[in-house]
Amino acid sequence: QVQLQESGPGLVKPSQTLSLTCTVSGGSITTNFYYWNWIRETPGKGLEWMGAITHSGVPYYSPSHNSRTSISRDTAKNQFTLQLSSVTPEDTGIYYCGYYSDYGEMSWGQGTQVTVSS
Repeated sequence: QVQLQESGPGLVKPSQTLSLTCTVSGGSITTNFYYWNWIRETPGKGLEWMGAITHSGVPYYSPSHNSRTSISRDTAKNQFTLQLSSVTPEDTGIYYCGYYSDYGEMSWGQGTQVTVSS
């Protein structure tokens, strides 16, 4: 069973870059037909898809956050990372990593709270 765990700073200052890591266990992020995602839930906009990285390492981003978002991976550590630049208090929320597959499987981590405040 694939499990995912988010990690990163709980508090980030405005204008800084937020960096979150998702550690995957029980499966490989290079497995064909699996897509590794970041979503968030904020008080202002609810649930939003931020982007994803494919099993082959190709990133895709939400048009709403494309200019500020970067998703990368470390296959040796079986991790993928979200970076969100120039954060504002509106980026405060709970961030989740998860996957879905072409076989209809889906799972998400427990989420990590991020607060943007000076």
